[in-house]
Amino acid sequence: MKLKSMSAAVVAATIMATAVPAMADLTFPMLSYRTGPYGPNGTEFADGYADYFTLLNERDGGIGGVKAATPECETAYNTAKGVECYETTKGKGALLYQPLSTGITYQLIPKVTADDIPLHSMGYGRTSAANGKVFSHVFNYPGSYWDAASVIIKHIADQEKGDLKDKKIALIYHNSAYGKEPIRTLEELAKKHGYKLTLLAVDHPGQEQKSQWLQIRRERPDYVMMWGWGVMNQVAIKEAANIRFPMDKFIGVWWSASENDVLPAGKGANGYKAVAFHGVGDNYPVFADIRKYVKDAGKAAGDGTNIGSVLYNRGLYAAMLAAEAAANAQKIHNTKDINSKQMRDGMESLVVDNARMEELGLKGFAPEISVTCANHGGPGLAAIQQWDATAKKWTLITDFVASDREVIDPLIEEDSAAYAKENNLTARDCK
Repeated sequence: MKLKSMSAAVVAATIMATAVPAMADLTFPMLSYRTGPYGPNGTEFADGYADYFTLLNERDGGIGGVKAATPECETAYNTAKGVECYETTKGKGALLYQPLSTGITYQLIPKVTADDIPLHSMGYGRTSAANGKVFSHVFNYPGSYWDAASVIIKHIADQEKGDLKDKKIALIYHNSAYGKEPIRTLEELAKKHGYKLTLLAVDHPGQEQKSQWLQIRRERPDYVMMWGWGVMNQVAIKEAANIRFPMDKFIGVWWSASENDVLPAGKGANGYKAVAFHGVGDNYPVFADIRKYVKDAGKAAGDGTNIGSVLYNRGLYAAMLAAEAAANAQKIHNTKDINSKQMRDGMESLVVDNARMEELGLKGFAPEISVTCANHGGPGLAAIQQWDATAKKWTLITDFVASDREVIDPLIEEDSAAYAKENNLTARDCK
């Protein structure tokens, strides 16, 4: 009887164990691109993103004790392929999408909202998605293209002792939704400051720019701004050097500011500037852990040579923010095995202060973030970085400063209201 009783207990325990499934991975699909004209830049971001989650898995056992998975789907920076990647991965436990493409982001906004999956377009995408009352599932913290445009203009104003009246500023931009994003803001800032704005579009992929730079040489603007990506950046910087345009008066957005963009121009790129929303280089404690637990363990997504590069750091930063939001969601809902709806809640109440940044080994890497129901855009702070061609490195040359909320906030309200009306949406009450 005793043996039978023990046997029954073992069977019962076995049934209970098999009835409770093993906790699934926390899944963060990567809509990456390692091929095509934008492949070199997309690869560095993807490596940083994957390596950070690998670090959490290897060093910490995952997020709250649950391993993270980052299945990749190649988009080649193609909007149709990006949407296809979304459709094929969303049903596999996807918690969050970071498409790394403004075009893909625009197409996914209604889809993620309907599917109850959050989307993080960190420093890109539709700027008015910062209005969480209208865009419930889209987040673009810590800053937007309009913040970037404003901070660049602020920097130019600082160089001109506060007076931009009658100054000539040209914008050379990728002829896509991405490249066009800052135009409205720059036009409004021109009304406020009195500068003259010239718009110069460059068609995909950006290798043909002779006519645009001939116009710049002819019209001699005081400053040139750039909204480029991939090979377009390399060509533009070479063309600027060829016409001897002053590099310290050539300022790119944060997607025109990687080592890939400046190295091909050699000494000619010296002094080129760009706006930035995070730190540069690998002089942060987290990178020692990346090397120990990821690179040296043979688990890196790439060969490890781009650790600390601008776009590797950006991918790492995107992964860190995702992981912090996931941990926040676990805490809010008192469960480790969160779903996408809970992940959205974790993102909408995310706080990453300076103390937490230090705990993460990223002290001083980026400004504090506090996300709310109404504000999905974060602080909107940015700095200016500059390229030293001799040392072959970027350096932040300013503090992180605020964008011009007096201009940007009304534009966000206007554009998000138009989107709500067009799509028959009722804004949420964020009281």
